[in-house]
Amino acid sequence: MRVLVTGASGMLGRAVATELRDSGHEVTTMQRGPSGIDGVTDALGSVTDEAAVERAVAGAEGVVHLAAKVSLSGAEHEFEAVNVTGTKRLLAHARAAGATRFVMVSSPSVAHFGAAIHGASADEARPDLAHGSYARTKATAELLALAADAPEFAVVAVRPHLVWGPGDTQLIGRILERATKGTLPILGRGAALIDSCYVDNAATGIAAALRRAPAAHGNSYVITNGEPRTVAELMEGICLAGGAPPPRLRIPAGVARAAGSIIEGVWRIRPGQDEPPMTRFLAEQLSTAHWFDQRRTRADLEWSPAVSLEEGLQRLADHAAATRSTAQAQGS
Repeated sequence: MRVLVTGASGMLGRAVATELRDSGHEVTTMQRGPSGIDGVTDALGSVTDEAAVERAVAGAEGVVHLAAKVSLSGAEHEFEAVNVTGTKRLLAHARAAGATRFVMVSSPSVAHFGAAIHGASADEARPDLAHGSYARTKATAELLALAADAPEFAVVAVRPHLVWGPGDTQLIGRILERATKGTLPILGRGAALIDSCYVDNAATGIAAALRRAPAAHGNSYVITNGEPRTVAELMEGICLAGGAPPPRLRIPAGVARAAGSIIEGVWRIRPGQDEPPMTRFLAEQLSTAHWFDQRRTRADLEWSPAVSLEEGLQRLADHAAATRSTAQAQGS
């Protein structure tokens, strides 16, 4: 197929575009700068630009939509412009261009409202209950995408959960940076069970959603490794693999949630240059269980993860060691 992938500048977007290319698809990527991926065509631009979207989607038979504003803070109108209006624009132009498949890459946060999740599937997205601008606008975008589903325009929503892997500057980068500084907290006892998803598994799951769209359309699916671990165990594994000390800072979960609410208020008035150190949403994510039943996902998408948690951590360790070796060689 001729497939457009939006948001290929991020770790997951690059992995999806590469997976689709390697599977024999003709891939065009849309993002602000060059993707750096061999064998794909770059259509530079943003989903906030009507003309750029129309150019990028021309001739596409399938669309995988990953472009989004992802942050713990920021102005609401910025999230709306990218996550909601951008998705609405892409859907309209995809249909007009004759595309027949559309994969909306969403987030489990669209149906995580602060309570623990024990073995859920993919509950309905609820913008009215979602916590934070990112979750609210992604929930709205997912509902818009699914509302556009039709027999001739098969829409599937996928929600990869806590995607991580070597070279990740977001989740992994921030964990390792804060662990090195001694500011990475474990909330409460760190005993909440959480799922995560190694990046290669997320990429193959999204590719499977595109392939299976004619049969799975109209549905939402959470994609994970299916290997829940306690927050403390997962954090320690990532830190050890990345060459950082495991977290030793312990903060009561209630204190973290209260502090997160205060920090959110301060950030709205005087935003910092980086992500806020804590938000209420982040405190909820780190102190409540969120793991998911993967049976429906695997059956409907005819997919299963190929990289185990342990293998992923080993790949992370190998990458970190190679990065340190290169840095040492350049400094000598």
